Amino acid sequence: MMSWMILLPLLYITFRAKQFAGDFLLQTDWIAMNKGAPGLAGYTALALHALIHGAMTFLIMLVFAPGLWWLGLVDCVVHGAIDRTKGVISRRYGWGPTDRWFWWSFGLDQEAHNLTHFTYIMLVLLLSAT
Repeated sequence: MMSWMILLPLLYITFRAKQFAGDFLLQTDWIAMNKGAPGLAGYTALALHALIHGAMTFLIMLVFAPGLWWLGLVDCVVHGAIDRTKGVISRRYGWGPTDRWFWWSFGLDQEAHNLTHFTYIMLVLLLSAT
């Protein structure tokens, strides 16, 4: 059993790397531009993006807490809901990179993902303490 003092920063860094990879390195322009769009294109882009995040969380859980593998499924749904909400609101109001509201919504989106990851980390730490 790994000490929480090692596990906590290791999980934090791992989830930060996962967020960076999923939202920047592995997200194509098509996904970024369409995940808030109406119809099949929007939901297809969103599903692909959310599945990438869910798969990465699943892999993280297999390494650190195999009993929590199902958090990959949870992350797929939660990440998708957060991103869809941001995308729909940004599209509805026409916010783009030159608008401060675009950046505020971007920041809120990232913090929502950070809080989600914090919850997963706390579950892993609680499980490892028992």
